[in-house]
Amino acid sequence: MVLWWIGALVLLLVVLPVVIALLNRVLAAVERIRDAADGILADGVALNDGLEPVPALLATTDETVEEIRVGAVRYAGSVQKLLDS
Repeated sequence: MVLWWIGALVLLLVVLPVVIALLNRVLAAVERIRDAADGILADGVALNDGLEPVPALLATTDETVEEIRVGAVRYAGSVQKLLDS
């Protein structure tokens, strides 16, 4: 019976504080992860607000590419005339 009391005291005085200290470290790490996740979410929402005009800009991409193509063909034609002379 005395060994049971010694074992209980060792458990109470040695093991329990170690478990509490480790749990405290784990909970602190979880709190830092939660803060980082909240920051990522806030930045993601801000980024999403900045991306709202993108679909409208992509709608004019075909027109822009066509204008660049026309200009490039005109430039290449002029260069070809210079090279032929």
